[in-house]
Amino acid sequence: MLTVAGLSKSFGGRELFDDVSLNIMAGDRIAITGPNGAGKSTLIKIILGKEEPDGGTVSFIRGTRVGYLPQESEPAGNETVMEVAVPHEHEHDGQFIAKVKQILASLGFKQSDHDRPAREMSGGWIMRAHLARLLAEEPDLLMLDEPTNHLDLETLIWFQDYLKYYPGAILMISHDREFLNNLCTHIAELRAAKIMRYTGNYDEYLVQRAAMEATLIATAKAQQRDIDRLQLFADRFGAKASKASQAQSKRKQIERIKEDMVQIPDGPESTMGFRFPQPQRSGQRVITLEKIKFGYGEKLIYDGIDFEVERDQRIVLVGPNGAGKSTLLKLLAQVLTPQAGEHKLGHNAKFGYFAQHRAAMLNPKNTVFQEALDTPQRITEQAIRTVLGSFLFRGDDIYKPVSVLSGGEKSRLALVKLLLDPPNLLLMDEPTTHLDLASVDALIEALKQYQGTLVFISHDVHFIRALSTHVVRVEAGTLKHFGGGYQYYLDKTAQSARAALTSSSFGSVVSRPVVAQVDRKEQKRLEAAQRQARSNKKSEIQKRLAALEKEIADLEAKERDYAAELEKPETYHSGGRATQINRELAQVTDRLEAANAEWEKAGAELAQLEG
Repeated sequence: MLTVAGLSKSFGGRELFDDVSLNIMAGDRIAITGPNGAGKSTLIKIILGKEEPDGGTVSFIRGTRVGYLPQESEPAGNETVMEVAVPHEHEHDGQFIAKVKQILASLGFKQSDHDRPAREMSGGWIMRAHLARLLAEEPDLLMLDEPTNHLDLETLIWFQDYLKYYPGAILMISHDREFLNNLCTHIAELRAAKIMRYTGNYDEYLVQRAAMEATLIATAKAQQRDIDRLQLFADRFGAKASKASQAQSKRKQIERIKEDMVQIPDGPESTMGFRFPQPQRSGQRVITLEKIKFGYGEKLIYDGIDFEVERDQRIVLVGPNGAGKSTLLKLLAQVLTPQAGEHKLGHNAKFGYFAQHRAAMLNPKNTVFQEALDTPQRITEQAIRTVLGSFLFRGDDIYKPVSVLSGGEKSRLALVKLLLDPPNLLLMDEPTTHLDLASVDALIEALKQYQGTLVFISHDVHFIRALSTHVVRVEAGTLKHFGGGYQYYLDKTAQSARAALTSSSFGSVVSRPVVAQVDRKEQKRLEAAQRQARSNKKSEIQKRLAALEKEIADLEAKERDYAAELEKPETYHSGGRATQINRELAQVTDRLEAANAEWEKAGAELAQLEG
């Protein structure tokens, strides 16, 4: 479907890629990972033809349809939401429009939003409209750059489930670990100007990478021991006439080992070695809302709610989009004033509120380092450098003026400042937005150390699982408490759904859910479409299996040829020939192993479809 071969790209003397290659086949779910600035988005733009490489080629199989969702959309003009979601060529296609409406509803749009001018909505909602168009069009290759940034938790879970059954291939960049674990068949890691492809999801990639690096380190140490041993012999006997030829032979051996010396890639992001300052201990009741009433204009959000947070709780607020989660957090932070009711702060309680606008509170004239130093806490410069490094401000980055930082960098710096002088109650609204995987892990470690109370909203399930001990579901102006972590909440809500279904099926007095009436003709059409999709999927897998079987046969033939050549004495007469063959043999062996794994996986998928 897509072949990237020998790609290279530099910016201002800095090498982003060097001889990078990547193949994408039908059915692949590939995530490009790597540290900030590694060139992930640039690689996507080169594939799309929006930027030119310095070298290498990008080629698609003829007829491949490609769809792309960027991190940020273009500013909206006069189009309505429906006009953004339905391209001109489909504006009279009733089936396509019905599909778009269904997807828009799943993404959180109301019927009344369809004819609203898109410019009246936030950038996140405009992105959702573009996403609805892409999902309805179903391109052969769907390319997504941080698609979860603008989705709330419940919409994200729907989107994740939808993509599991998406008929095309997917190439994505995402910093949402749970999302990658649920979807990916491969991880392509972009690091130190090279790309390495791993089979499996994100957690499996971490295990494979750690094993590979352990092997490389062990091999490099063994090679260095051989060099040291040979060098010792050459140094000791090099001056003796009787041993001179042997010493010269040892030196040649050293050169050959150095030619084949294993290159150890840069290690994973270092873990934090710094302990954050801890806040003053608060009383048992940290913050209380009593009989709170609040609304926007005529729209009432809360009418007489009570909410209390106790010391050391880690509360995540969940619920459908527009239910009032951010409003509740702003009421706690006194950003919003209730129309009725009382806000009480407990003994010794001091809150800090983290939202995207917090980045605007940074001094643009300061450097990153100066801004981090500007805290009441007494912290050594080295400790501050360590914390900045954990949030990916390294080397000369700490001397950059705040004024030139990107939105994501300002977010990270604001988090650093908050954690260097934390209050004993942290109120955080989507703190992981714009953070890469290493920064999310750094934030999790910092908040695990934090000895205060935490109330937060997040769509990052990995982040929620790592930190929450209590879940509050916000819906229709009510708050429902679940005294356990996120998995406990999922289990309890699943039980409730099953109980409601059971009671309604036996004619209980409990009100039945409203079920949409689908006409029989439409039902038949949907069933036919599902059968066709299954048939198309089966055909794609069969083609992939055939291609893999041919590739495996070719690779096995190459493997035999290289092995035979290594057995010939003349191979070792020409300088470096044996080394080159060994290198090529290793590449063939690695690809053969990966191709066999892909063949087994595709075979299992086919068996499941046929079953």
